[in-house]
Amino acid sequence: MKRLALIFVLLVTNFLPGLALPAEAAAPSAAEPDAPGVLCMPGIYMVDPQDCLPIGPSAYRTDMARMGITFPLRPMEGQPIDPTLANLPYLYAILKEDATPVYATLDDAVNETSPVYYIPAGGLKYISYYTYESTSNGIFYQLRAGGWLRVSSKVGVSRSFPGGLTFTRTPVRPFGWVLPLVPYFETKQTPGYAAEDYTGHQLATYNLVQIYATQVVDGIEWYMVAPDEWVDQRFIGRVIPNTTPPEGVTNGRWIEVNLFEQSLAVYDGGQMVFATLIATGMDPFYTRPGLFPIYEKLETTPMSGAFEADRSDYYYLEDVPYTMYYDKARALHGAYWRTMFGFPQSHGCINLSPGDSHWLFDWAQEGDWVYVWDPSGNTPTDPSYYGDGGA
Repeated sequence: MKRLALIFVLLVTNFLPGLALPAEAAAPSAAEPDAPGVLCMPGIYMVDPQDCLPIGPSAYRTDMARMGITFPLRPMEGQPIDPTLANLPYLYAILKEDATPVYATLDDAVNETSPVYYIPAGGLKYISYYTYESTSNGIFYQLRAGGWLRVSSKVGVSRSFPGGLTFTRTPVRPFGWVLPLVPYFETKQTPGYAAEDYTGHQLATYNLVQIYATQVVDGIEWYMVAPDEWVDQRFIGRVIPNTTPPEGVTNGRWIEVNLFEQSLAVYDGGQMVFATLIATGMDPFYTRPGLFPIYEKLETTPMSGAFEADRSDYYYLEDVPYTMYYDKARALHGAYWRTMFGFPQSHGCINLSPGDSHWLFDWAQEGDWVYVWDPSGNTPTDPSYYGDGGA
């Protein structure tokens, strides 16, 4: 019996510690840190699943999901504006840079006698005409404002920029349009120009992109516009949704003008309802930053003026459509003479495509707010810098 008891003690002493091994195996990271795990099924794992390893395709899809990218990619929520809004009820022609005589009658124009006035010389001169007549001395145009004159050529209203987007809810991420710097360019697999890792995927002028992430490389900000596709910020006119009203907005309706991005966004009742590209004042005729109420709306109006002492920058523009004055002579208005948007080009006004200006004119009311700002800080903010402004 004693011998049997001794054998039993030896068995307990030698083998009972081994009975704890299954419990230790439940924590392989502590007992066996290099032991292989079970791979998770391909999917998105925003929280550690614990019972599998979310690596490989799962890790990639999860990283994309954290940036708001799911497959297939979701399109933008916005809708293009009604294309008929771009139809203007006016006919336009461009004048030569020299001073242009205007005659009271067609006979006076044909005989070039008794001009009633001259449209001064300038590099930007457009008239709105009612009809024209071909005569033995050339073609003459009858102004809608009255009088006859010669023109350089008839012009059509450009539709190179298709116009902005309307929204029923605020977009969840920044977005923008490819600027007309070049007809098209390739995206890159990684941000920066050090590696020649172009994707072969091309973006064309005014293509719409969503922006999922940003990264600064060698002082240049890059936008991720699709999985493993990056674009230099300088090629995109961006809109950053922000439904917080600027300080001073009292009615929940405002137009945000971003001078750095050359973009415009409209907010109504706490959500974005419209966004587009614009053209604001170029150096030194900046569009003044600040908060301003719209004080006058005009379906059409003439604009003219000059700022240089020698009047070399004189402009003369008839029937400027859908004009809304908000800061002295600075206004939001359609610019039928512009062929590109997304760059500063004006004498201080905020230029829009005719269709965009029509949409904005229909939406806005006198008293609505225009908030102009420059996140880069490059636009002067001292009020004493600014005069009345212009087109």
